[in-house]
Amino acid sequence: MNKKPELLAPGGSLEKLKTAVIYGADAVYIGGEAYSLRAAAENFSAEDMRRGLDFAHERGKKVYLTANIIPHNKDIDNLKAFTDDLRGLEFDGILVADLGMFSLFREYMPDMPLHISTQANNVNYASARMWHRLGAKRVVLAREMSLDEIKEIRSKVPGDLELEAFVHGAMCISYSGRCLLSNYMTGRDSNMGQCAHPCRWNYSLTEQTRPGEYFDIYENERGSFIFNSKDLCTIAHIPELVKSGIDSFKIEGRVKTAYYTATVVKAYREEIDRYFEDPQNYAFDEKQLEELCKVSHRPYYTGFYLGRPDENAQVYASSSYIRDYDIIGVVREYDEKTKLAVITQKNRFFEGDEIEIMQPGKPFFKQTVRDMKNENGESITVAPHAAMTVIMPTDEPVTENAVIRKRINRAN
Repeated sequence: MNKKPELLAPGGSLEKLKTAVIYGADAVYIGGEAYSLRAAAENFSAEDMRRGLDFAHERGKKVYLTANIIPHNKDIDNLKAFTDDLRGLEFDGILVADLGMFSLFREYMPDMPLHISTQANNVNYASARMWHRLGAKRVVLAREMSLDEIKEIRSKVPGDLELEAFVHGAMCISYSGRCLLSNYMTGRDSNMGQCAHPCRWNYSLTEQTRPGEYFDIYENERGSFIFNSKDLCTIAHIPELVKSGIDSFKIEGRVKTAYYTATVVKAYREEIDRYFEDPQNYAFDEKQLEELCKVSHRPYYTGFYLGRPDENAQVYASSSYIRDYDIIGVVREYDEKTKLAVITQKNRFFEGDEIEIMQPGKPFFKQTVRDMKNENGESITVAPHAAMTVIMPTDEPVTENAVIRKRINRAN
């Protein structure tokens, strides 16, 4: 039987790292204030790194640091100081994409396990073998691969070389994220973590001798989003992913919300566990896909895993996300005697609203908001203020860090 894969979640901030661990991730990947490919993420100061590592390690989970930019000379010049700042921080691995960065990390931090980022475009067993010979512990495979190709790589590389692959999240239209479009159009280098996502923009066609005249290249009045990829979602294919030999299932989304992290991690955690409890009789639970549709997302597809994507892999009508639910609060305390939950408000909600309460390791449940009070014990009918404290009864016991969400009423 195949070994259970690691579930690897994004940690764009200390809050998101904690959320990922609480909701079932085996490991979290984070970025520091330099060398990370997500400049838009909140990222981690040295103190937050220490706190995040302590939180994860106390619960038997791992934390990996991303340093996977494609560096310029000045970045190389500053790397020694960066590694000096990491002394005493016990990361479980560092992700790099560049051969020079790899060699310098080996020199400056010889005991640190190094993982090779998807940015290094690993699509064959020869490159994976070479990285292993150089000392890499893990290779993150490119996203442009089928499961059959991954299975072949697994069979032709050393058994102690770990293979990691993305299973969920946004896809890049450019090869493994190695894109020049953002740099050319905006001066923001995607290979330095500053991508402006021009692949999601609306485009028109012009002809050289007719400046200012825009020709239709779209199928409806909204425009044409010719580079706009759907989001990857493979939760319905856990057995195939496991059998391909992937050691770590990676979720994309360091710039997404903590609610996104909780929902996606919980769904994949439960589905992976259900499969390993009884592989022979396993059947996918469609409710998990319904859960994944409750976070902000583009339409889903399976990427390259089940075959080369066709024209249905793109979203042509809009670059907008599908967003049907809002997070309205997070449970901070629960009193079993009074059945009252203390909630930190995230978005406005009202008495009488139907809500869903999601918590680690349990199915969500629905209830109606009633008997709300503020932190002074005064009755209220609406929670309008950001981060205000709300106290209210719940129909079932809830745990700390339970997430409360509400379907968005488009009529309003």
